[in-house]
Amino acid sequence: MKRFSGKVVFVTGAGRGIGKSVSTAFAEEEARVCLVDIEEESLSITVNELKEKGHEVRGFAADISNPEKVNEVVDQVAELFGKIDILVNNAGVLRDNILFKMSDSDWDTVMNVHLKGTFNCSRAIQKYMVKHHFGRIINISSTSALGNRGQANYSTAKAGLQGFTKTLAIELGAFGITVNAVAPGFIETDMTKATAERMGLSFGDLVKYSVSQIPVGRSGQPEDIANAVLFFAMDESSFVNGQVLYVAGGPKN
Repeated sequence: MKRFSGKVVFVTGAGRGIGKSVSTAFAEEEARVCLVDIEEESLSITVNELKEKGHEVRGFAADISNPEKVNEVVDQVAELFGKIDILVNNAGVLRDNILFKMSDSDWDTVMNVHLKGTFNCSRAIQKYMVKHHFGRIINISSTSALGNRGQANYSTAKAGLQGFTKTLAIELGAFGITVNAVAPGFIETDMTKATAERMGLSFGDLVKYSVSQIPVGRSGQPEDIANAVLFFAMDESSFVNGQVLYVAGGPKN
């Protein structure tokens, strides 16, 4: 029996990148994984890949910034499996620009996905966790929470997630629910490829520069973040609550 056999996991932004890796890691540990993403094509591809490997997964296309849609999907999952044990709030977007060039839409889009989306999912799912007196909520923050040029919106949202994490840890701890955050550093994903494009660099050049700044001498992979998420989700981690783990190859806080 694997570590998460029988557990029901709800992962947002699960179609690709870190979300896909997190979903895969839980599926390989025999969890029943519900993948949620607004991009139906990538979601379908990932769900089919996991099903072909014999994993028990379900895909749900949804905009997590829409509370009604979130409630609908969460209720579907709870009706299907009878519970939701683990929530991974991973969905995110980039709308990078320096402040005087940043539009209202750039700001609002990032806040709606990262903050409102995480709020919507956590609020909807916590009631099922409270009912069963067990839950793990893991929020994906970023080293950008500490400040990063051209990311006033993203940095603010990721810092907000850390405050949200610590507050929910206080509120929900008495119900057997822990809430923690993982803050990735440079991870090779489609999102960081978009960052390279924004900066006018080739992805290879961005990777090379980033590695030169990382003490362990390599860039991060989505699997590195998945491993940290699994740590927070384990039964053995029940006394770890309200923490932010920087997974960045070296000190960031």
